[in-house]
Amino acid sequence: MKLGYVWLLLNYATSCLGVKLLEANPDVKRLYDDLLSNYNRLIRPVTNVSDILTVRLGLKLSQLMEVNLKNQVMTTNLWVEQKWFDYKLQWNPDDYGGVEMLYVPSEHIWLPDIVLYNNWDGNYEVTLMTKATLKFTGEVNWKPPAIYKSSCEINVEYFPFDEQTCFMKFGSWTYNGAQVDLKHMDQLPGSSLVHVGIDLSEFYLSVEWDILEVPATRNEEYYPCCKEPFSDITFKLTMRRKTLFYTVNLIIPCVGLTFLTVLVFYLPSDSGEKISLCISILVSLTVFFLGLAEIIPPTSLAIPLLGKYLLFTMILVSLSVWVTVCIVNVHFRSPSTHTMSPWMKKLFLQLLPKLLMMRRTKYSLPDYDDTFVSNGYTNELEMSRDSLTDAFGSSKEDDGDYRKSPVLEDEMLEAGVHQRPSVTESENMLPRHLSPAVAAALQSVRFIAQHIKDADKDNELGLYRLDSHIAPRGKIEVSLVDYDNCQNVSLLCC
Repeated sequence: MKLGYVWLLLNYATSCLGVKLLEANPDVKRLYDDLLSNYNRLIRPVTNVSDILTVRLGLKLSQLMEVNLKNQVMTTNLWVEQKWFDYKLQWNPDDYGGVEMLYVPSEHIWLPDIVLYNNWDGNYEVTLMTKATLKFTGEVNWKPPAIYKSSCEINVEYFPFDEQTCFMKFGSWTYNGAQVDLKHMDQLPGSSLVHVGIDLSEFYLSVEWDILEVPATRNEEYYPCCKEPFSDITFKLTMRRKTLFYTVNLIIPCVGLTFLTVLVFYLPSDSGEKISLCISILVSLTVFFLGLAEIIPPTSLAIPLLGKYLLFTMILVSLSVWVTVCIVNVHFRSPSTHTMSPWMKKLFLQLLPKLLMMRRTKYSLPDYDDTFVSNGYTNELEMSRDSLTDAFGSSKEDDGDYRKSPVLEDEMLEAGVHQRPSVTESENMLPRHLSPAVAAALQSVRFIAQHIKDADKDNELGLYRLDSHIAPRGKIEVSLVDYDNCQNVSLLCC
């Protein structure tokens, strides 16, 4: 039952509306036939050939789809609004049942051939032919949507903190200014500039760009073919890039890698990771530089500052690799393999310390006790020698006797043991004050002598002698000689 009532209600509503539609359609159909029966869409709608037809143009930006930096193309989604007067499309509303507005297919009426001059893909005209709105006064309003790809000169000098300015130039492809006068929708008489030339009321915000200003300017240009000017309207879009994406993903990593280069010189040379770290930083910067080259256009007009920064950083890192190799090479040199040249001594020991305001470390004399000074020792070598002599039961006088004994000298020569130089000669060969390293070496010799003394307590003590002389390359050789057993224990000190 309920379905039956619903069905009857729907039939009643349809019948009522159908009667009204049947009553209105004859007037609209008659109006359509009367307007377009003898209408020629190829003829410019003017009463006289010399009359100028004024066409008003306006844009409504729906979406800024893409700004391709590499190809220098701006893709926009627009509504192209055009208005003009067609005297053939006028009627009296009283004659057609009060109809004041009529929608007709745009293919059936005359249309101004307004095209985008600086298009990029070759699509000059609107591809979707929507219906045009006719008013009884003869005014025609046509607002088709279009997706335009326009050429845009990109300036990447301040990328990614850049502002781009793109132009869209619209004009009639066939008619000159004496036939079709193109003006902006909001253009005032006597002025060719419109500060807000594009309607942004229904603009979808872009995730990459901010629209700053959209002025429009009417221009007239003369060409060699014709004496009449050709009018056009140039829309200017000034955009500013949103930099958060490139700051986080490009700038901060590059700056961080640059600071890592300084840490290379804090690594010790023995670690072996200095050159590896430099090469890793250089490879990372190269990857970022190639990524930047994929974004920016291949033009020589301007190089982005970020690219210059990356290039300069790569040069510095390359120099740091070279310096690191030199540092590692010098670090593993030794006096036995290399000799420092005079110019290097002058550079690193005289010039650079002055430039870096470095002071030479003062050498402090060893702390000698009163016993050392009161006994008249001039250096620790004499003290060590006498200590060894006392430890093994020999004295300075015995030393003199042994050196003066010809029999003992002959026995030593036969055994292959040479007589040591005199104490005076040894003192002349050694510096007046020994370095801490030599003092430590002499301390070790004392320990060896004490160890031999303890080991030979039960045996007959022989005669021992402590010798020293200057070895090649500025080294000091300290020897403990056992004249009885013809044994020699040597210690080489730096």
